[in-house]
Amino acid sequence: MLSTRQRRAFTCAMTLALLGAGLPSVATAADDRPDLSRFHDQSIKWSACPGDGLPDGLQCGKVTVPVDYAKPTEGTLDLAMARFRATGESRGSVLLNFGGPGGPGVGELADGGEDFMGLTNGYDVVTFDPRGVGRSSPVSCGEGTDDSAEATDPGQDAEAEAEAESEAQADESDDPRAALEVLRKLAADCAEHSGPVLPHIGTVDAARDLDVMRAALGDKKLNYLGFSYGTRLGAVYAAQFPDKTGRMVLDGVDTLTEPLSEQGITGAQGQQTALEDFLDWCTEDINCAFGQDSRSAREEVLRLIGSLDEAPVPADFGMPFSGQDLVGAIGQALYSKELWPALSQALTALVQDGDTRGIMSFYVGGSSLPHRDGPREDGGLVDEGEIPLDNLPAALMAINCADDPDRPTADQVVEDLDRLRARYEQASPVFGRYRLAQALMCYGRPKGTSYIREEVRDVDTPKMLLVGTRGDPATPYRWTTETADRLGPSAVVLDNKGEGHTGYSSSKCVHRKVDDFLLYGQLPADGSSCGSED
Repeated sequence: MLSTRQRRAFTCAMTLALLGAGLPSVATAADDRPDLSRFHDQSIKWSACPGDGLPDGLQCGKVTVPVDYAKPTEGTLDLAMARFRATGESRGSVLLNFGGPGGPGVGELADGGEDFMGLTNGYDVVTFDPRGVGRSSPVSCGEGTDDSAEATDPGQDAEAEAEAESEAQADESDDPRAALEVLRKLAADCAEHSGPVLPHIGTVDAARDLDVMRAALGDKKLNYLGFSYGTRLGAVYAAQFPDKTGRMVLDGVDTLTEPLSEQGITGAQGQQTALEDFLDWCTEDINCAFGQDSRSAREEVLRLIGSLDEAPVPADFGMPFSGQDLVGAIGQALYSKELWPALSQALTALVQDGDTRGIMSFYVGGSSLPHRDGPREDGGLVDEGEIPLDNLPAALMAINCADDPDRPTADQVVEDLDRLRARYEQASPVFGRYRLAQALMCYGRPKGTSYIREEVRDVDTPKMLLVGTRGDPATPYRWTTETADRLGPSAVVLDNKGEGHTGYSSSKCVHRKVDDFLLYGQLPADGSSCGSED
């Protein structure tokens, strides 16, 4: 089993990954909004969380929100929530989002609540499964995800891609449009299995859910700690509800402006650097699967990936484990140095014995897992055992594309494919192909909102704390400063001169400064730093 911090690293790491569907409602003038008082006036009924092995004191509840904020009488859905109560006098709640997008918060708080116990000195520590995620009307793409992965893989033979979906004619074997048709079919599969939440799954709607939760918790202002994707959610909330924004911390700051194709290149570069750092470390150990020379180890990694793409090995449920599956698993493990020993052991088992169990523990793609049912028709919470096993990648696809307005045509994709492939492979010989495959996943989806790029700027809120980590492979430090400039004078930057994705769990200095701000309002000076060993 993975540790709490490992799971959090996985969840946050997905910020830049697969892309998806849905067109969220954009914010409208307050006078034009429908009456939402029945949602804001609700109270949450807390009780002990169901299930075995949960930490003492964890309570669960739910809040009801409209599926479509523009038409709040035409359907609702429940959002799963959990909390640890304040140990002393409570000044309200601090709401946590652990990232993703697509990461459920309730299980994360249950597994990793010890990291946040300091905040219970003044707050109820609360989290939630966002709409479309976990127990909250989970979206799914059914059993078509494997075909989509083949279709979007630039290294796959186009004839094989087409055969997997539609038995295309042989003369189409060199036409990438056959692969694009597979993606169009996947979009239909996602809509079929996801229910009415899918067109309303983006961050604009999720931010409005935050405000319903704030009101239901009885807080006049939202106090918030968001990691990775959670920083995007926090920034959108601050833009929509500046007068309701309290003490806000954004750790591992996401971009608000870069198109998804550029985000993919950034992710490939960051992961390549992290892989090289890992191999430098690994090759100092005689048990490293790739020997004791870091330069030749890089070549061995490429050879292993290539051999598994040519001849996948059996994995869980009898499904094949390919080289690109390995790339995805390694990529997740590289977001925290704490995972490196386990990754090294898993790679040794794979290389020496063909044993995929260790490396599969890092693989969160979900496409090789059997399908389960998606959301309930009445919008109620689903049972834990009924969450679709592809929910994380399906939700991640849906949310990222719902937040992005770019939809190139088939002609544009075909025209740009070679250029994009070259840029991605230059960014990373290991992760470039994998990242480019993901960057094509929005094809066939409705255009997303332009609100985040165009409207989230110069927020009129109290000071908020943005934490950027210099060695972050997922959200580069420059995104922290760029987003701070975008948000305006309210943003205060803390420079964490460490490694890994986000700083709260890995840096005692960051942890202390974040807690001091949330609990006591003690804000560090803009541009102050935490050392790499703090």
